[in-house]
Amino acid sequence: MNQPPVDQPPTGPVGPARPPQKPASMVTYKRELRKAIAKNKVEPEITFLNITAMMDMMTIILVFLLKSLSNSPASLPQSQDLQLPKSILTTEPDSEPEGLAVIVSKSQLIVGETVVCPVPPDAAQYGVEAKYKRGSRNDYFIVPLGSSLQSWRDSDKRIRMATGKDPTHSEAIIIADSFTPYRLLTEVMYTLGQTEFSKFHMMVLQGGGKMGTPTP
Repeated sequence: MNQPPVDQPPTGPVGPARPPQKPASMVTYKRELRKAIAKNKVEPEITFLNITAMMDMMTIILVFLLKSLSNSPASLPQSQDLQLPKSILTTEPDSEPEGLAVIVSKSQLIVGETVVCPVPPDAAQYGVEAKYKRGSRNDYFIVPLGSSLQSWRDSDKRIRMATGKDPTHSEAIIIADSFTPYRLLTEVMYTLGQTEFSKFHMMVLQGGGKMGTPTP
């Protein structure tokens, strides 16, 4: 009987036997896992909006529009009840006025957007009615006007202290009708002074219909 050579490995239906493989270490496994994750990584789609950035953008646009409208003659509060006086000045003011808007029309006093008291027909002689005065009708202090001014003054004082500005006084922009009686205008300015408003701007129309705000 013939026998296979001794130096040849036995053969069978499965071929030659393979030597056992050494298992991979944990370090190698983690390294290969990281490579596979990085290779198959897909950038996530943006499915949301950044509301904070959009609000900042809209705020900037709104401030720009308000700034533009404030310099436009069309934005002046002109009506039958309020006609601004005209000035012979044709030059632009040195700087934009700042302060609280106090409107003195033919029929009412307005602080910001709030009506504080009516203007009577005989305002040229006595100013506003006695019930709105601190004492008699001959007094110059207008109580509801002073209350509104003081509320705004308290807030403005805190803002000035926080921003490093002089907190000892505030500014006001007087928007008065061209036929405002001197007595009424004096009462308004006196009340402003009593509530620590020491600097006033008078809004007028420049030559050619442009807005001007010379400071007395």
